Amino acid sequence: MATGLDGHSVIVTGAGSGIGRAAALAFAAEGARVLVADLNVEGAQAVVKEIEEAGGTAVAVTGDLSEQAVVDQVAETAVERFGGVDVLVNNAGIMDRMSALADVDDAEWERVIRVNLTAPFLLTRAVLPHMLAAGKGTVVNTASEAGLRGSAAGAAYTASKHGIVGLTKSLAVMYRKQGIRANAIAPGGTLTGIVVDVDSAAHGPAALGAHFVNLGRVARPEEQAAAIVFLASDAASNINGAVLPVDDGWSAV
Repeated sequence: MATGLDGHSVIVTGAGSGIGRAAALAFAAEGARVLVADLNVEGAQAVVKEIEEAGGTAVAVTGDLSEQAVVDQVAETAVERFGGVDVLVNNAGIMDRMSALADVDDAEWERVIRVNLTAPFLLTRAVLPHMLAAGKGTVVNTASEAGLRGSAAGAAYTASKHGIVGLTKSLAVMYRKQGIRANAIAPGGTLTGIVVDVDSAAHGPAALGAHFVNLGRVARPEEQAAAIVFLASDAASNINGAVLPVDDGWSAV
């Protein structure tokens, strides 16, 4: 498959581990120059080192992407180091506590929405002027099974991922005539380092338990990354506004 990604400038958030790390390595293997954005300094630097040792080009920017100053630094660094932004992968995210709506406190709601939905909005808004000036650009968002149904996570996470789906589709429609494509993957269970702090006796986890019977095979991060690279590539040139489940059929149950 000809990806057409050689020499492209790619930003991957949450790239210090899990799906983001796998995506950063996969883009680099296609010849792309990768900005590794992550909250974890050691993780981000380790991925940059891994890419460089394989002969690729990468740079790390670390910080909380829910903060505008960090978002600005990511966009500015990509433009300064790589000359622009061809691909943005909004992958960074956090889980909630599987809390049912009545049990969600303000802190849980605001943090999950800020990281999972507001941060991708802020970074997409920051890079769009550069994509529009170039007349092309691709955004790939990491949604979730929780963005397709109401039974895969708590209220806060579910709302955030439904929001990502809406953001993706709005972006696709609004800017398709300007050469911008926006798509999302909807991962099912995946082997990552995300830890879920769950009170198993609470109403939310108890109510959700039965819905995970048909979860399907747990994916490797590389399988999610392959879907991300595909959607960003020339092979998906007429795919816009799509949400691709990568879940071993869980969404089909």
